[in-house]
Amino acid sequence: MLRLDGKVAFISGVGSSGPGWGNGRATATVLARQGARVFGTDVDLAAAGHTRAGIESEGGTCVVRRADATVSSQVAEAVTACVDHFGGIDILVNNVGGSAPGGPATMSEEEWDSQIDFNLKTVFLGCHHVLPVMLANGGGAIVNLSSVAGIRQFTDRPQAAYSASKAAIIELSRAVAIQHAKEGIRCNTVVPGLMHTPLVESRLVHQVGGGDAEGLNRSRAAKVPMGRQGDGFDVAHAVAFLVSDEAGYITGAEIVVDGGYSLVAP
Repeated sequence: MLRLDGKVAFISGVGSSGPGWGNGRATATVLARQGARVFGTDVDLAAAGHTRAGIESEGGTCVVRRADATVSSQVAEAVTACVDHFGGIDILVNNVGGSAPGGPATMSEEEWDSQIDFNLKTVFLGCHHVLPVMLANGGGAIVNLSSVAGIRQFTDRPQAAYSASKAAIIELSRAVAIQHAKEGIRCNTVVPGLMHTPLVESRLVHQVGGGDAEGLNRSRAAKVPMGRQGDGFDVAHAVAFLVSDEAGYITGAEIVVDGGYSLVAP
């Protein structure tokens, strides 16, 4: 079940913003455990190298390359390097993104542009450069990462640009799915909720937690009907299903991975 033997997976953001398991690191590891050969990119090559070392220590195959997912030329070069090394790309996971607070009245134009680039343009560029490879090879599977902020608004933290970009990812995924359905390419979206990844301690504790990591994590867990935050592996397992042959009749769909949070959050 869910085996990916012989598949090549191109994954952006395979490093982690701190010790532990971010969504990208966990996804790269899970896909490698299922037999995929992983080509991972990240702006932090040392962090990506840590992911590679972990995969190789388990007997998996992983190559990493530094690339800024917002820069078209760097994404194109990484895709070419992957094809040169592995012969093709069967799986694409667009994982790069992050939030910044603020609404249209308070957010600067520069911050707005940065959020759209970081969250949405990265997905576009990944698809833009990998789709021709998949079309030439006769098919493939794409998973884009969105957020529950893209499917509903939350009263405790305005984040207009993040919400807008994450909502757009869902529609972009649907557009890719419909355009390429007859060409053997599937495209789906994973929608994480409140996840306890290294990003919480490295960024959110300072942005919204007042420096109190324990208090922030306790507060986040209390908001989830299941009573806990998710983690990178919850996201990774959803991705692994969607890129597997067992999900071969699923395209243009979203899997919400949030412990029920989006159903009850104010």
